[in-house]
Formats: sequence, C-alpha cells, structure tokens
Amino acid sequence: MPRSSTPPLSRSRLNELLKRMAKTRVLVVGDLILDEFIWGSVERISPEAPVPVVRVERESAMPGGAANVACNVRALSGQASLLGVVGQDGGGKRLKQELEGRGISTEWINTDPRRPTTRKTRVIAHHQQVVRIDRERTDRVGGAVLDGLLEGAREMIPQVDGVIVEDYGKGLIHPQLLKPVVALAKKYRKVITVDPKEEHTPYYRGVTALTPNKKEAALAAGMPITDEASLLRAGKKIVSKLKPEVLLVTLGEDGMCLFSRGGRKPLKIPTVAREVFDVSGAGDTVIAAFTLARAAGASFPEAAMLANAAAGVVVGKIGVATCSPEELTRKMFE
Repeated sequence: MPRSSTPPLSRSRLNELLKRMAKTRVLVVGDLILDEFIWGSVERISPEAPVPVVRVERESAMPGGAANVACNVRALSGQASLLGVVGQDGGGKRLKQELEGRGISTEWINTDPRRPTTRKTRVIAHHQQVVRIDRERTDRVGGAVLDGLLEGAREMIPQVDGVIVEDYGKGLIHPQLLKPVVALAKKYRKVITVDPKEEHTPYYRGVTALTPNKKEAALAAGMPITDEASLLRAGKKIVSKLKPEVLLVTLGEDGMCLFSRGGRKPLKIPTVAREVFDVSGAGDTVIAAFTLARAAGASFPEAAMLANAAAGVVVGKIGVATCSPEELTRKMFE
C-alpha cells in the first residue's frame, strides 16, 4: 500500500523555495503550438448543411504545447527558454510575439520554411466548443533545422538548471534529437524531466523524472490500470524498466502517485482541487512546477506537492491557464 499522506510543507519553506525558483532557469524542448480561439454565438443552423452558423464576436491566441509549459515556468517566476520549431508564417510570428511578451526567450526557436506552425483553432459558441481546426505536419524535423536544434541544445543546456522534454507528437521529439538532449543533461548533471509518449519510452531511460498521466503510464507499462493495485504494479514496472529517479503519475481527480527507485513505498498525493472547470493544460502545469521546484532545491515529495497544488489552481480556471506564486501559496495553505 502506498503512503497516503505527505509531510507538511511550512510557509517559511515554501517562501524559501519560491525565492529560489525565481532564480532558476529551465529550458523547455518540445513541440510548439499556437492555440487560437474564435469566440461567437449561434442563432441558427446553416441552410447549406446541418451545422451551426457561428457569428464571430472576437478572436484570441495563446502559446500551447511546449510553449505553454514555458509559460507555466514563467508564471511561477522561473526563467524560461524554448528549443523548438515554427513555420515561416504569420502563426510563427504571432507565437514568438506572445512568448516574448511573457518574458520567455525565443532565441533558439528555429524556423522551418517547409512546415507550417502547428496551430489548433477552436471555435467556441456559448462557452462550448463547436469544432477544432488543426494545421500541422507531424513528420520528423531533420536536416539543417535539426542541426540548429542540436546547436541550441549544446549552447543552452550547460547554462540552465533544468530541462523539460515535452512531446506532443508533432515531429520534433525523435531519437536524433532526444538522445543528445538527454545525454547532455546527464553530462552536465541537470534536472531533466519528460512528459512521455509511449513510442519513445526507450530513450527516456535514466532521466530525473517521468510525468505521465494514467493512460500514458498504462501504455508505458504495457498493462491496464484499473485500481490501486494495478497502478502500483504499473508504476514499479516503469521504474524498473526505465530507471528514472522518480515517476510521477497524475491521476486526475485522484491526485498523484510518486514512485521512487530503491524500493521506497510510493507516495499518494490527494488532489487539492475543490472545483474542476477545465483540465486543459494541467499536465503542462504539473511538469513545469515539478521541474522548477526540483531544480530550485526541493525534495521530490516537496516538488510533487507544489505541482499538485499548482494543478489544483489551473483546473479551477476555464481554458489553458497558469498558476502564479501567490495563487500557489493560497492553494497550499487554504
């Protein structure tokens, strides 16, 4: 049976960690996405087809994918840089502008004229999504663009305190990039965490932490997770197979479970969310908060508690959101 409670984190210890987090540098490597929203209302069905006619009232855009992870690092006062790819188009320019406006370094965002910036356009009417339009290519990034990414990794990883690999399956994360990034992080003894995809699991071996959700953990373990017993078996199997220092499995309304190497009992962390409006981007918040805290000197249980509280903040908001240090503090001690 896992331990069902976590040691208390005092207000003074949290304040100490938050001060350190403000000086901590994190590099996010992954698929960059521009999330676009078209907001409007529906008053009738189209005479051309049985679909609603949306009268557009406003439009907005925000960083998504790995870019949202960087936004979460920055929102928690950390220093964030990105290593990724955009297209030579308006979407790429807009995404870089949005990031720079949030104080996130875009120096090592490479431009690939052969592929579009990945964009997810959601049409929202009366607070409900009507349709989503995806513009993307998912073939592997290679050639001169890959060379530029590897140059960025060699330049940036020695300078940062932590590295996050965020794989959304859009073609950036593959062995030719992933293996050198992991090797560099290990060489320079940096915290490196991965939000994993099952097809790339062999290349995550020996990282600091993996942060899958329950579905991803089940796929990585090659077995269904239906109850606590199967969760424990799956977690132990992943740790034995990939040998991360820790495995943090997110369980939605059931909180999180932290597995460690060395035979220590898993640590169950109950959710702190009181109301859940939207789980969009919660996984991005978890890996951002966990990595930033660990790189700032938090223990693994402390980092997991901070990540759990940060996730509890963002699921109480509508849409992809972030958590500030002030919101985190209130959630930790409410």
